[in-house]
Order: sequence, then C-alpha cells, then structure tokens
Amino acid sequence: MASLVALIQNENMKIYRRVGTWVMIGLLVITVVAGCILSSKFGGTPSTTDWKADLVASNKQFEMDLANPDIPDTFKDMQRKQLEINEYRLEHNIEPVEGSTLWGWTIDAADIIMFITLFTVIVAASSVASEFSWGTIKLLMIRPATRGKILLSKYVSTIIFALVLLLILLITSMLIGGIVYGFQSLDIPHLAYQDGKVVERAMLAHVLSIYGLGSIQLIMMVTFAFMISTVFRSSSLAIGLAIFLMFMGVQVTFIIAQKFDWAKYILFANIDLTQYIDGVPMVKGMTMSFSIIMLVIYFIVFNVLSWFIFRKRDIAA
Repeated sequence: MASLVALIQNENMKIYRRVGTWVMIGLLVITVVAGCILSSKFGGTPSTTDWKADLVASNKQFEMDLANPDIPDTFKDMQRKQLEINEYRLEHNIEPVEGSTLWGWTIDAADIIMFITLFTVIVAASSVASEFSWGTIKLLMIRPATRGKILLSKYVSTIIFALVLLLILLITSMLIGGIVYGFQSLDIPHLAYQDGKVVERAMLAHVLSIYGLGSIQLIMMVTFAFMISTVFRSSSLAIGLAIFLMFMGVQVTFIIAQKFDWAKYILFANIDLTQYIDGVPMVKGMTMSFSIIMLVIYFIVFNVLSWFIFRKRDIAA
C-alpha cells in the first residue's frame, strides 16, 4: 500500500510540474470569471422582466406542442413535465432561477465541465503513451512495483487531477457568481418533477448533484481515453477519439434512440446522469439504477482492457 501511495505521489508531481497543467488551471479560472462577467453584461435576464407572463406564454406553447402529432413522444414528455413545473411556480409564486443569479450562474458554469473533461483527457492520454514515446517506460519497469500498481497510480493521479479541477470550478463559480450578482438568492428552492409530481429541493443539493453527476461523465470519458492510450500507446488517437465522442456520442445515440430501444445499452445513453434529476431519461423506461449498472460495466471493461494489455505488453519492443 505504501508503495502505491508513493507511486501516486510521484505521478501527481509529474502532472503539476508541467507548465501546461497550470495553464489549464489558469484557463479554467479565467473562463469562469470572464463567462460570468460577460453573462452579466450581455446575457443576464433583466430584473424587470415579468417572469409570470413569460411562463404563461411558455405554457401556451407547450400546450400547442403537446397537441402536435408530429413532435416525438420524448420531447412531449419533457414539455409536459416542464409545463407542470411552470404551473407550480405560478401557483406558489416561485421565480425561476435565471442565469443572472448566484445559483443560476453556478448551474450554467457546470457546462464548463466539458473543458475539464478535455483538459483531463489530454493528461490521461499522455500519461501512459508519453512514457513509451519518451522511452521512460523502461525506467518505471526497473522499480519493484508491479505493472498493475504502476498503471493504477497513473489512473488514480489522473482522476485526482480531474476532481481538483472540478472543485476549483465549483468554488470559483459560486464566488464570482455571488460577487457579480449578490448572495440574496441563496434561499430559492429548486423545482423538480419526480414520481408524477413537482417537488421542492434545496438549491445547494441540486447544484452539488449536477456537479457530482457531471463528474461521472468526466470520469467515464477520462477512463476511455486512458484505455485507448494504454492499448494503442498513442496519445493523439486517445485525445482525438475522446473529443469526437464527447461532441458526437450523445447526439448520435439520441437519434438512434428515437427508432430503437436497444440504444439504452449504448454508453452515451447512460453517461449523462443529470437526465434523471428532472426525470427525463433519453430512452423511455430507463432508470438511474439501470444507467449506473451500464456505466459500471463499461468502467470495468475499459479498466480490465487497460490492465490486461499493459500487463502483457513487451516493453522492450
């Protein structure tokens, strides 16, 4: 155990010694700060907006869409639930959380997890592949630690890096959101559709669930990139494939899901667990338990492939 901890510490030192790592952290903070400031200047919803009138107008549009036979059932299900949430807001006088609030910006900033995924994929892809390209893999093999421990230390250090970036994003977005928009909206509840009815939840718990579930998608993509890097010893292939699937995987799976139920077994139908926060899964009938099981299966397959190939690989070659 002590040797594994030492290996993880060594891998962490490798990551944070690189100038590129600090550039990534700097870019992350700058993106959050700049995004919040630009949103407050150009994208924020004015406080004078009649939100009740907006919701009434939205509800009328939802009702028209629900009566349209050409609209897919998946979209109708989403709109039906949003319609009930809007009606609950009007009945209980609960204003929607807009981007021009602390919570609104913190939720919007969760989209930046995509950049964290990109940054961590780069680190994961180069973690093993660079050892082969630089020839330093032979030096690692001289150590008494097993190949399994060496590979595990690289993977764990990469995941730690991803979680550090995620924590930086959450803290920075809340701080800058409070500074720019004020902290007066802290007690606003989140409305969700669950078990056929609208329920109120603590907004902080909702935000943490968004970031927490977003980290699942982050970890899965990083694990995939790590596996490709280990199996093919190519960081460029791992980065390229991971980026392509990041942007296209969910969209392609959604199209398939409109025609075939077996789409629910595809990784990208399950990778976004935030779809269950408001009860709108990509494929009708899917549950969070099912998606978690599928993700665990993919996670095990990716890591077993990495471990098996790395353990059997001829380092001398």
